[in-house]
Amino acid sequence: MSSSSRSLARSALVALALLAGGPALADVPPHLGRALGEARPAGSGRLTWFGLHVYDARLFVPATGFDARRYFEQPFALELTYARRLQGRAIAERSDAEIAKLGIGTEAQRARWRQAMLALFPDVQAGQKLAGVHVPGQATEFYLDGQLIGRVDDPAFGTAFFGIWLDARTPAPDLRANLLKQAL
Repeated sequence: MSSSSRSLARSALVALALLAGGPALADVPPHLGRALGEARPAGSGRLTWFGLHVYDARLFVPATGFDARRYFEQPFALELTYARRLQGRAIAERSDAEIAKLGIGTEAQRARWRQAMLALFPDVQAGQKLAGVHVPGQATEFYLDGQLIGRVDDPAFGTAFFGIWLDARTPAPDLRANLLKQAL
């Protein structure tokens, strides 16, 4: 095949990728794409606490659409890129407190989830990415910098954990709005 033929073939492949939603699909990290199937970014935002940048968040949803009111019935992934060093224990404890504020789950469930998070969440450094994948009725999987680090087997955990960002009662409504900006 001549170099001009190869160039033409490459151009045709790029055009097909663009027509098929290539740029959005290309923005999905490979490990999240494998976990979700055909997905696309829905939105992103930044969490600050008393003016300190804690993390940037990105939500990935099915390419076919996403209903935020029923987030717990649909597959999606949430990726947090940390702006500072945090202990895994602090991440787990803060997550537990936010789930309790939302009133999701029983006390016994929250105690089990807290133990699972304490065992699972690693210490993170600035620039590291921690991602969670929700698939209804299945375990919630967690990835650190693209590597699977574990899962929480209780399917109800996903509704509770991701409610921190996606429930209408979230403590960070501006972040929620940014994450869901292009979800539909």
